[in-house]
Amino acid sequence: MRRVCFLLKVRQDRIEEYLERHEAVWPEMRAALAETGWHNYSLFLREDGLLVGYLETEDFEAAQAAMAATEVNARWQAEMAPFFEALDGARPDEAMKPLTEVFHLA
Repeated sequence: MRRVCFLLKVRQDRIEEYLERHEAVWPEMRAALAETGWHNYSLFLREDGLLVGYLETEDFEAAQAAMAATEVNARWQAEMAPFFEALDGARPDEAMKPLTEVFHLA
């Protein structure tokens, strides 16, 4: 299982609404994530909007592609895009660039 960590930036003026949206993630979105190989998925948000995502998966690129092929992901990404800074025309899920793991204590 590969551990994946990524960073995104939530717009300062949208943080409260972003938090509210994630208190009630759609059941079909949660199911699609699980079915497409996103395990132990967590999001952490700093008060300045820095978002840290973490997940475990067999193949991150395959998990991303499988989610991109779902209808629910298209709806979710369209609704979430306005919450983020510096996407440069990409969807939030396309902007997730894995960080390089430099240490892990098992």
